[in-house]
Amino acid sequence: MTADEQHLWILLRELDRSGNAEFPEGYDHAATRARFDQLVAEIDAQFSCTSKVERDAPEASYHGWIIIPVDATASADFITIIVSNFGDLAVVTLGNPMSYDKEETDYLLDAADHSRITNMLSRLGYITVPEHLSWADYDGVMNLRSHATSWLDRFFFWT
Repeated sequence: MTADEQHLWILLRELDRSGNAEFPEGYDHAATRARFDQLVAEIDAQFSCTSKVERDAPEASYHGWIIIPVDATASADFITIIVSNFGDLAVVTLGNPMSYDKEETDYLLDAADHSRITNMLSRLGYITVPEHLSWADYDGVMNLRSHATSWLDRFFFWT
């Protein structure tokens, strides 16, 4: 495990203890929405497209999804970005989450596409969690095991 991955695990575990299942203590929906909308605008400008966006996720641990159409990318499939309500976390997936294993993603997700997305996320203060890292079994402190079987479920799917 790399030092960056160790740091992410520490962060994920801290965030797991930071509030309820849907959002952490001190969560500011208006600020989170404004930054998410800025991300959508930047993605659409960078990729010369109109992304498919889900903004309404009541009672969920994620704030929203952005799907960049395949014809706007150099990648082999559309690209999905999911923004969590927790700790400025974001995950980037090729296709739907868990559609491709790590090796397939490394091969099929164009490096320039990935770099543009992660640079935008970083510039806006998001922390990108590698999808393969989030696949680990959820073993956190919240009593979510019947709903969240992985850390991806915990921070990017749970409703």
